Amino acid sequence: MRERLIEITREIVAHGKAGTIPQTRDIMRVPAEHYYDEARFALEMKQVFKRVPLMLAMTAELPNNGDYKAMEVIGTPIVIARGDDGRARAFVNMCSHRGAQLMPVGRGNAKRFTCPYHAWSYSIDGQLTGVFREREFGDVDRACNGLTALPTTERAGLIWVTLNPRSTLDMDAFLAGYDDALGHFGFENWHFFANRTLEGPNWKIAYDGYMDFYHLPILHKNSFGPAMFSQAMYHAWGPHQRVSTPNAALADVPEAEWTDEALLRGVWTIFPHISIAEFNGGGRGVMISQLFPGETVSRSYTIQNYLMEKKPADDVVPQAVEQFAFLEKVVRDEDYATGLKQQRALSTGAKSHVMFGRNEAGGQLFHNFLAELLTVDDDKLDRFFAMYAQSNGAPSAPGRAPQPANRTAKVRVGAAKAANGTVQLRGAAKKRNGTKASKARARGAR
Repeated sequence: MRERLIEITREIVAHGKAGTIPQTRDIMRVPAEHYYDEARFALEMKQVFKRVPLMLAMTAELPNNGDYKAMEVIGTPIVIARGDDGRARAFVNMCSHRGAQLMPVGRGNAKRFTCPYHAWSYSIDGQLTGVFREREFGDVDRACNGLTALPTTERAGLIWVTLNPRSTLDMDAFLAGYDDALGHFGFENWHFFANRTLEGPNWKIAYDGYMDFYHLPILHKNSFGPAMFSQAMYHAWGPHQRVSTPNAALADVPEAEWTDEALLRGVWTIFPHISIAEFNGGGRGVMISQLFPGETVSRSYTIQNYLMEKKPADDVVPQAVEQFAFLEKVVRDEDYATGLKQQRALSTGAKSHVMFGRNEAGGQLFHNFLAELLTVDDDKLDRFFAMYAQSNGAPSAPGRAPQPANRTAKVRVGAAKAANGTVQLRGAAKKRNGTKASKARARGAR
């Protein structure tokens, strides 16, 4: 996978030197009602969030045997725990007796889970181990009455859980090799620093923003600054996309000296609800945003998690705190404040559609993929993801399965072409390649 990351970086450098970006064939129009229609929202919950793997925890949150995390996701109470064998497992957070929730929302370490209602107890790996006054209660088959297990996969320092306990979706097909790319971060050895939760608009409005560099120097002119880049390049592994900007900074650096950190710059999105953006405040870190639909179509909530490559020393903790507070403010007061107003405006029905430009291939791929996924039957889900899995870091394309890495026929350029057939970046944008935002100290806005 490192070689593929090097190939992608060559593309980034080449476009940075030429002052160009790839574009799709056409502008894409998405029905505005997709952001506020109740029936569509219910279908998304059923066909997406309740049957595809969701990245619900980071290895850094559960570093020790016995560590657990309890949370509620799309109305389902969940507990994720690391067993004595070191394996992460997820369960419905529900006692087999009468359905009481075992653990309150939060993280901790435990030897067992005990129901607060009738004191039935379970081992950390989900086995029923104790029934209060069992002789009076009656015989209980403990082997058949453990916690309900949920499909769980831990890769690249991230933990995926599927809310459907009967799911057999092939994780290799779902991840399409993306976990190999993410593995170069080494998140399993990073330090979990802090997290917080923000309220936002419809989940797709929020997710659109994670893949959008187009707005950076406009919406964030008073935070990141008006010199922020606005051009984006997209590379897809199935439905998961890396967003980067043309940058010639490595043009004169021998490839043998390209570090993993340099190869990983950008924003990494994991379908359907994750954004990973790198920053530097008190040391190298990332903000991992977990986006979840809210109880209604017009709301979502995002858990912002802050991981640092190394636990910060006491003297730099204030810098990390300042960086995290800055990023929270940007997302809350700029991105989501705008998104909530956008939600109200779209809900009037005054516009029939929204548009994704030819410079927004990531948004086009996301909405096309989502529209197709909503129509796929459960028994065809593996085949559907396997079809997309062939992309392996290819430039994002809005059609059906993206082309393999050595074929880019679906990535077309726009009307304003230079002699080499690619779109020219305008004015100062060329000069900004390779520069850093002065205040953000971030590689990516979200």
